[in-house]
Amino acid sequence: MGTTHNYETTDVALAKLHLLGYVIDFNVEFDEIANDADHYQIDHLYRYEGDSNPDDESTVYGISNLKNGKKGVFVAGNLSIIEGKKRDIILNLEIKYRKSNNG
Repeated sequence: MGTTHNYETTDVALAKLHLLGYVIDFNVEFDEIANDADHYQIDHLYRYEGDSNPDDESTVYGISNLKNGKKGVFVAGNLSIIEGKKRDIILNLEIKYRKSNNG
C-alpha cells in the first residue's frame, strides 16, 4: 500500500493497475464498495493534472477489499461534481490512505 505513481496519462495508469490485478471497474460497480466501505482501502493513487486546462485533471484510485481480496479502479475528475454518497466514500478512503502514508 502507499504507492503514488506518476504515469504520463490516465490510460497508462489504468493499464498498469490492470496488470497488477485491479480489474473491477468501480465506477460501474460502486455498490460493492458502498455496501461494505469499511473493508476497502486505496492501495494506489495517481493524479494526472493537465498542463493548462483544469478539465484535464483526473485521479485514478487502485482500490482493494481487505476481506475478500477483490481489486479494482475508480476514476474521478473533479470529486465535487460526484454525487454525495459516492463522493463521501471516496474522500473517506483517501483520508485513510493519506493518514496511513503520512503517519
